[in-house]
Amino acid sequence: MADLTQLSAAEMRRRLDAGEVTAEELLEAHLERIRELDPILQAFVTVDEAGAREGAKRAQERIEAGEACPLTGIPVALKDNLATKGIRTTCSSKILENWVPPYSATVVQRLEMQDAVLVGKTNLDEFAMGTSTEFSAFFPTRNPWDTERVPGGSSGGSAAAVAAALVPLALGSDTGGSIRQPAALCGIVGFKPTYGRVSRYGLVAFSSSLDQIGPFARTVEDATLLFEAIFGHDPKDATTVEEPYDPARARGVDIQGLRIGCPAEMFSDQVDEVVRDTVLAARAKLEAAGAIVEDFSAPIIEHGVSTYYIIAPAEASSNLARYDGVRYGLRVPADSPNEMMKQTRAQGFGKEVKERILIGTYVLSSGYYDAFYATAHRARTLMRQELRKAFEKYDLILSPTSPTVAFRLGEKSSDPIALKLADFCTIPANVANFPAISLNCGFADGLPVGLQLMADSYRDDLLLGAARTVESILAIEPKAAPIAAHG
Repeated sequence: MADLTQLSAAEMRRRLDAGEVTAEELLEAHLERIRELDPILQAFVTVDEAGAREGAKRAQERIEAGEACPLTGIPVALKDNLATKGIRTTCSSKILENWVPPYSATVVQRLEMQDAVLVGKTNLDEFAMGTSTEFSAFFPTRNPWDTERVPGGSSGGSAAAVAAALVPLALGSDTGGSIRQPAALCGIVGFKPTYGRVSRYGLVAFSSSLDQIGPFARTVEDATLLFEAIFGHDPKDATTVEEPYDPARARGVDIQGLRIGCPAEMFSDQVDEVVRDTVLAARAKLEAAGAIVEDFSAPIIEHGVSTYYIIAPAEASSNLARYDGVRYGLRVPADSPNEMMKQTRAQGFGKEVKERILIGTYVLSSGYYDAFYATAHRARTLMRQELRKAFEKYDLILSPTSPTVAFRLGEKSSDPIALKLADFCTIPANVANFPAISLNCGFADGLPVGLQLMADSYRDDLLLGAARTVESILAIEPKAAPIAAHG
């Protein structure tokens, strides 16, 4: 039964519909694997075995009735900043350690409508603030390719769970690269849709103008199945939109004549040589297959990290003001309301979250708002304009996803600048509101290297279709990470 965990979600769908396996058998194979490997990886904060078994039973009844949807009976994990009714949602923070939401996020409801089997909640950097999943208040998650290294962040639990075949699919959130960067470091596919494609209702907010929910999978085909189950307009989220999407295009795009631009700034010395060389080797394969690949320059990209680290903390300082010990979450008793709020936030938030709240409050304060926050938004507009000009010439933009391969646990935890630069290549897609995807393009020193593709806004179908074609050209087997093989 254990070999069931090595299948793609698409193959699981075929076997479920053919009656070769039941949803209950599929779930038990994954639960067995979680019990075996998660004590090492620590990808999950909560595993809901009882709820998952009930879900598998419902899914099997639906399959036998001939009413299966694409994800019916398929195990899925959820990043623990997505609200789940009746199941605690912690954001990997002490301040929400025991919070059980009275409602579920829209994306969770849409998965439940298909009778996907929701296995549990995955670990993250506290409130999604980090690039290594070392800033979880509970424990760090480990990379399945090398358990002495980080899986990336902030959605490191979801990435590690998929990479180690604990589940075939998982959801994460991406504010500055928190899906794509861990996908790159774990050797899997991570897709950030266009802002507004997927409802954020029930996603615990970090930076509301940047956050977006998206899928992790081991193949682009599987990522597409999960994306198509969750996207679309939601009256509970006013930022969602109804824009055209062609499922047929998402199944594959001809590489012949496809115009691809490579920004020089994302191939600079800020990217490690081994990563750059691996991505350039993948680029050469695309050119040999008929793609038209050219270099171009977009200098505004150099300002992406500084722009992001003004806007995101500013929005976080506002969003996290709600955790005051009064309405829900942690409450530390004290002699006065003000002291109670002070002690609750002091004990409930970790160091990284406190630092970002302080930065955000500072840049929004009187006398500094125009110098920092307003200026950052002007830079954001310029970045969008400059990249939109590139999309007038190119169908896609290609770059490394992460400037490094997975680094060792603790290696950068005392260097906040190095950690923030880990999102150098991913931030522009969030700041400028473009869809972007990371897929494995090879290995350096035995560790995965991610290739990022970015498309113009609402061209998610083109991006997914092109990524699927690129995946077939690179022909890298989407196997589970070595920990899966060695136990």
